[in-house]
Amino acid sequence: MLEKLATETRNPNTMQLDEMSPREILIAMNQEDKTVPETIENEIDSIEKVVKAVIHSFNNDGRLIYVGAGTSGRLGILDAVECVPTFGVSPSKVQGLIAGGMKAFTVAVEGAEDSAALGAEDLKAINLTENDIVIGLAASGRTPYVIGALNYAKKLNVKTASISCNKNAEMSKHADMAIEIETGPEVLTGSTRLKAGTGQKLVLNMISTAAMIGIGKAYENLMVDVQATNEKLVERSKRIIMEATGVDYETAASYYEQAQHHVKTAIVMILLQCSYNEAVEKLTESNGFVRQSIK
Repeated sequence: MLEKLATETRNPNTMQLDEMSPREILIAMNQEDKTVPETIENEIDSIEKVVKAVIHSFNNDGRLIYVGAGTSGRLGILDAVECVPTFGVSPSKVQGLIAGGMKAFTVAVEGAEDSAALGAEDLKAINLTENDIVIGLAASGRTPYVIGALNYAKKLNVKTASISCNKNAEMSKHADMAIEIETGPEVLTGSTRLKAGTGQKLVLNMISTAAMIGIGKAYENLMVDVQATNEKLVERSKRIIMEATGVDYETAASYYEQAQHHVKTAIVMILLQCSYNEAVEKLTESNGFVRQSIK
């Protein structure tokens, strides 16, 4: 099976990799990396379908669940945890499951990815519901853990999608929607943390960002639901208010306090010159979309 996967074949451009100078290696890697966005461009239609499904899930109080093993699992977790400070959602809204559990994020758990039953068990443990959406991640497109999770999700009528880095991936047959980004042979044969990992990360960026924007998490191109968990993000919050309204720093800081540290509310208060309660009401009526709130 493995020898038939593009991600496992040898790259003809790097057959003398061990004889290359560091600079030559870097140039070779850079040239190969440039091909990844072009490959993703061919899958925009498929990615769009997944984004729309995620938005539908979010609008019905559902969750986005990434499931993967090894590098793919770690990338899912990375995307999930970043959604909390960036978009102000709860940690449960976007989750990443990895074969072998969270300890596998830093240390490989041998054999965990080979168990389809484990994939199903991990979804059972988070009480998967039909309002959720499950996205399976695997560079090879054949990981049993991920396929087991997808099959379990489908039994519950949960919407499913897959992201693999090979065409005609086995995993695609087990998902409602399939994204196949054929990133091709790696610079270092079989090291799918390279182009395949980059490709998966780019697609995950696209899915979570576009879906969050689709439920009102941005105004213009500003992250207006940012969660200010540290001093840097408090300052960013104030600057977002400045950018969105044109007020000076002192005014932004004042409204930030009046709005109980809620950026969206502060923006609406300033743009409509209304009270805190009125701004909250406007945002509630518009389902959190700032642009609709100020019309």
